[in-house]
Amino acid sequence: MLASASPRRLALLRQIGVEPDLIDPSEIDETPQPGETPRRAAVRLARLKALAAHERHRDAFVLGADTVVAVGRRVLGKAGDLEEAKRFLRLLSGRAHRVLTAVALIAPDGRSAGRLSESRLIFKRLTPRDIEALLSGDEWRDKAGAYAIQGRAGAVVASLSGSYSGVVGLPLNETAGLLEGLGFRP
Repeated sequence: MLASASPRRLALLRQIGVEPDLIDPSEIDETPQPGETPRRAAVRLARLKALAAHERHRDAFVLGADTVVAVGRRVLGKAGDLEEAKRFLRLLSGRAHRVLTAVALIAPDGRSAGRLSESRLIFKRLTPRDIEALLSGDEWRDKAGAYAIQGRAGAVVASLSGSYSGVVGLPLNETAGLLEGLGFRP
């Protein structure tokens, strides 16, 4: 069972041969806690999503995930509007940032495990025209940091170190390891 409405996460699961029996997104408050590091925020939110769905589906393997974009200790969540999205992209312009995607899995017997993928990206220096192009469609909506690497933002990534699938929203190596480790058989 996938505790996410993300079509990207579903496509990534299918890429490794996993077809969830059910998709039941967990609606939780994703606000970082005061003083919480980006890494801890991602891990906590992925676990909360999995736990909330596990309460509704105790007989299933439940997979939750959360992606956080971080500049230093600052978390860039999902932009609330176009102006916030512009601020995020200006902040990311020409500098390094991290994308942290945490995955949490709960087995039907209650055993659980989690993993964290950390990738480092550098955007080229963005011109006002670049930012306008990135925000011209709806790709920025519902995305941490207001960008989708699998879309237009792929053209402004000067450097990527880490997991591409983790930046998209589900690190496949870590996810496959969790599923195998807790005994999931597709």
